[in-house]
Amino acid sequence: MSLMDVARKLGVSESKKLLSKAAELRRLADIQFDSSIIGVGEICKTIICLEIAASMMDVVFNRQAAIKLSGMSEKAYNRSFNAMQNGIGVKNKLDIRELAIQFGCVRLIPFVHKGLSLYRERFLAKLPLSRQASTDFTRPVFNAAAFYLCAKKHKLKVDKLKLIELAGTSESEFSSVSTSMMDLCFDIFGIAKEKKDSKKIKGKRELLDALPDKRKFEDGGSCSSDDESHSDKKCSRKEGYDEWKAQVERSMKRIKTQAPVKQTKQVTLDFLKRVPKISTSQSS
Repeated sequence: MSLMDVARKLGVSESKKLLSKAAELRRLADIQFDSSIIGVGEICKTIICLEIAASMMDVVFNRQAAIKLSGMSEKAYNRSFNAMQNGIGVKNKLDIRELAIQFGCVRLIPFVHKGLSLYRERFLAKLPLSRQASTDFTRPVFNAAAFYLCAKKHKLKVDKLKLIELAGTSESEFSSVSTSMMDLCFDIFGIAKEKKDSKKIKGKRELLDALPDKRKFEDGGSCSSDDESHSDKKCSRKEGYDEWKAQVERSMKRIKTQAPVKQTKQVTLDFLKRVPKISTSQSS
């Protein structure tokens, strides 16, 4: 499929300047970018060149139609787009004011600028002089990360994936820059930890008090007193049982001595009928 055919399907074939720029980017991509490494096909490469050219010339481009035509998922297309854009050396411009207007967070503009300036100063201060001149802060990932952190600090919802897409970077690079900014400029981008609720702390303390075995004393004490009290209770219960047993035995002995059992004599019964003996005199 030629460049003209792809542009016609995406509805951008009328702009000759756009087609010329896309063809230039395509030739540059064939020379400087090995698309086989990330599995980008020829049609997808043409589509990405058209989108890059459209963004450079401020031409409306239907990204969803481009993703559908490429046959890739949105995540895979974004990853291929960012890799190809960086591979051919095209820098995407990302203005903080435009970001604020697009996401409806205009009041974040001064905070983002302040955070970026402080980050540059503190980051360069940690580098040797030989590396300070080669450091590039013009990449859009820095603006995107600072904008996202400021929005998070002020509890404003911002689509992170869309921001990464606009910056033309990867999620790993965005996360790395965000972490670096958070470490160096926590006073600007960081979120203070919430104070613990005193009621919850009191409730937990009461729970510990209710469980002697789990209680820990803050003054360096131990649970020996609790163990001693527990053993004392156990001993007192045993003593009570022994006393009760002795009382029962004494009462049983008293009953036996006061009312002895009368022994009865067993009578043998003879059920055989005895026939009286007849004397011989009478029989004769």
